[in-house]
Amino acid sequence: MTDADTGDEGYETFLGELTFLRAPLTKNLDGVDVAALGVPYDMGTTNRPGARFGPRAIREQSSLVGDYDMGVWPWDYDVREKYRIIDYGDVQNFTANTEAMIVETEKAADRILQSGASLLGIGGDHFVALPLLRAHARKFGPLALVHFDAHSDTWVSEEYDHGTMFYHALREGIIDPDRSIHIGIRTPNADTHGIQIIDAIEMESMSAEEIGTAIRKRVGNAKAYLTFDIDFLDPAFAPGTGTPVVGGPSVMTARRILINLRGMNIVGGDQVEVAPAYDPLGGVTALAGTTIAADILYLIAEARGRAS
Repeated sequence: MTDADTGDEGYETFLGELTFLRAPLTKNLDGVDVAALGVPYDMGTTNRPGARFGPRAIREQSSLVGDYDMGVWPWDYDVREKYRIIDYGDVQNFTANTEAMIVETEKAADRILQSGASLLGIGGDHFVALPLLRAHARKFGPLALVHFDAHSDTWVSEEYDHGTMFYHALREGIIDPDRSIHIGIRTPNADTHGIQIIDAIEMESMSAEEIGTAIRKRVGNAKAYLTFDIDFLDPAFAPGTGTPVVGGPSVMTARRILINLRGMNIVGGDQVEVAPAYDPLGGVTALAGTTIAADILYLIAEARGRAS
């Protein structure tokens, strides 16, 4: 029987509407398990702009990553079959206005979370994690932060940019430093603020399983928010980003660490900082970003499944 016989649309990678992992594009949250929310913002970037095009590039490459109805390898099932996943679209109405972006992102995130759904954010520069965290903290209370990045993003400053948002989150009491951890840091850090750091040199001497164990030990059973800046990866694997730093891990190492986090209470997360204009050819950074985002989606969905 063909797709035409059943009335179903059979998508090839190069056909059809572009949504995250081919999930339906809708703002109807009835019965939704996880909603993907794009935040196309890059006014917080301190180096090269362009991450506002990240959500669009992620969706485009996800037509390849989500092309298989048996799931995203090496996961052994299709998350879209077991859980109801939607693409909620993008936050809007904030052009070149940081305060408006914060208001609109918190509003959209609140609506998703208060409906009972979980949320996966797609940036945009890393500053978008602050309004997403605020919305999650309103629902869950202070959260453990599991942060993959080349930068700590805890610089002490009253400025709102993609290097200060976790400092502001700490001041606001929405993340618990005693349960939080940075992984992959390879730039100077003025103050850890009590957050554990596994820097890039330390990572080199650890297996993915050991890193996963260290994260689990730090976070324990706490509700956690997982945030993944694509510059965690070495620029050889992800050149299309605003502040690349050499000396990072491969995509496979990153994925092995994430898969080793199965069983943690990850209530939300984001993948940020894909800036496709700096990809030399073929959307390699967006391809890495959408694959990582899919891994985070699986972790959020599985944590949700255990909770219910």
